[in-house]
Amino acid sequence: MKRVVVTGIGAVTPLANNFLNSWSSVKRGISGINKITKFDADTIAWQMAGEIRAFDPSPYLSSKDIRTTDLFVQYAVVAAFMAFSDAGILSHSEKSITDDFGVIIGSSRGGIGSIEKELKRLYEKDRKNNLYRVSPYLMPSSTIGIAASTVAQKLNLKGRCFGISCACSSGTVAIGEAYRIIKDGYCKVILAGGAEAPICKLCVVGYGSSGALSSINEPSASMPFSVKRDGFVIAEGSTILVLEEFEHAVKRGARIYGEIIGCSNTTDAYHITRPALDGEIRTMKLALKEARISADFVDYVSAHATSTPIGDLVESQAIKTVFQDNPEVPVTAIKSITGHMLGSSGAFEAACTLMSLKEGIIPPTINLSDKDPACDINIIKEIKELHLQIAISNSFGFGGINTTLVMKKLG
Repeated sequence: MKRVVVTGIGAVTPLANNFLNSWSSVKRGISGINKITKFDADTIAWQMAGEIRAFDPSPYLSSKDIRTTDLFVQYAVVAAFMAFSDAGILSHSEKSITDDFGVIIGSSRGGIGSIEKELKRLYEKDRKNNLYRVSPYLMPSSTIGIAASTVAQKLNLKGRCFGISCACSSGTVAIGEAYRIIKDGYCKVILAGGAEAPICKLCVVGYGSSGALSSINEPSASMPFSVKRDGFVIAEGSTILVLEEFEHAVKRGARIYGEIIGCSNTTDAYHITRPALDGEIRTMKLALKEARISADFVDYVSAHATSTPIGDLVESQAIKTVFQDNPEVPVTAIKSITGHMLGSSGAFEAACTLMSLKEGIIPPTINLSDKDPACDINIIKEIKELHLQIAISNSFGFGGINTTLVMKKLG
């Protein structure tokens, strides 16, 4: 079996249009949540979101690409180019980029913004010609897998390439699958992560109607583990990691952020939206078992923690059970700062977990003035410096799709 490390990170998030500035905001607890501007939200109950500001894909995409692709694809392409650059891997001129280089990108909603736009066109038919029209680019631009294939095309990557849709776990599952493919020797390098552009009226009202969104119309609405929490705050973005076989990375002199040493992906087989305690417990335990790490040796937990009443409660109970012999293990909830980027959140949180290990810093959970006493775990509310060696990052999605990554500091 091969060892798998992370050598590059790229991101566009509600915090910044690159990863390092986004990470800086996470460390300082600076929120990216504000009132929705992408459409008129005054007539709906859910008016907060984590929007990307001043996004410019033109250095990486042509004007035709920008016109014919959904935003989630554009976010993925930009994040992928930044990740490759960060990893020090040349793309178009690199002769070795063949079957050994792949792309796996997860997304929950795919091109839902394009779908909404074309639905409007469809039902507001072209009265002059008495025709119903939609863009010929609708089908490819809204497909989950198009982000991965567009990245592969732009970076000339000809190895494994596919999209993954596992609700909120999508980006983390993509990283987990990339980890397994490299570990088993099928690829040397894989770009993996998530991409989402869900801030359109159809998606916001859809999640809101299901009871998943917060109706607190303040920037502090994302408050994981708070007694006041009432739902998540939707957000958009993309985070892409470069996963690489360890010896390949060392041979080319790559900088290494950290090592992935375990992963588990399971399903509750229980309910379409309600989480199951035993499923989350089992997922964390299986990931630790694969990593050959006892829960006693975990220094930090990056929680899924979306700010939903039932979700945060169940996850806190699961963490307390798994770490019963390590009850003071520090836990933080990055979605308090970013909002919930759906399939991209897990990838961003994995990247932040790697930075925590590298820098010995645990970022704060913000908006937590009134902690729910039922969430009886050690939640970090102020930035904390600690010697960190091992951490886990959780992602739990609709349908009971649970994923945990175990990461290790190198050196």
